[in-house]
Amino acid sequence: MNGSKKEYPQRKRNRLREFDYSNDGYYFITICVDEMVNCFGKVESSDVILNDYGKVIKTILTGLSTKYKCCEIDYYIIMPNHIHFIMIIDNSNKNLTCSVPKIVGAFKSVTTIEIHKMGLENFKWQRSYYDRIIRNESKLFYIRQYIEQNPLRWELEKDNPENLELM
Repeated sequence: MNGSKKEYPQRKRNRLREFDYSNDGYYFITICVDEMVNCFGKVESSDVILNDYGKVIKTILTGLSTKYKCCEIDYYIIMPNHIHFIMIIDNSNKNLTCSVPKIVGAFKSVTTIEIHKMGLENFKWQRSYYDRIIRNESKLFYIRQYIEQNPLRWELEKDNPENLELM
């Protein structure tokens, strides 16, 4: 080496700068399996058929509001290689404060451990996740519709992961 520091590629910032992700509100979250490997089941006739790994994801996702009293999962869909969900954060009158990164991090960690225990030892999530702050009722309606219709678009999107990003 010539003694100079190695330059690393600039990563795209995933979170909105200066925004407090523990603010009360609705958040649209997408988490993808690393390399978009189909791990959670399949889509048949626009219906998602979850396998055992997908069922574990569903159990842990729907149980988040039990573990985190200031979090509620609104709409969600578990696809073969990614999940979409709307998370509602409500930190009012609570002793503990929830934040989107804390909950998503815990979810990714627990699901990875459980799936590894089931024998899929090479399973991992992509490094980060996609989020969108839902700021009004019309966006909430649109995102709920997007989640509901995601299995219908599976054939169009499965080879084009850039379509996973909404709007």
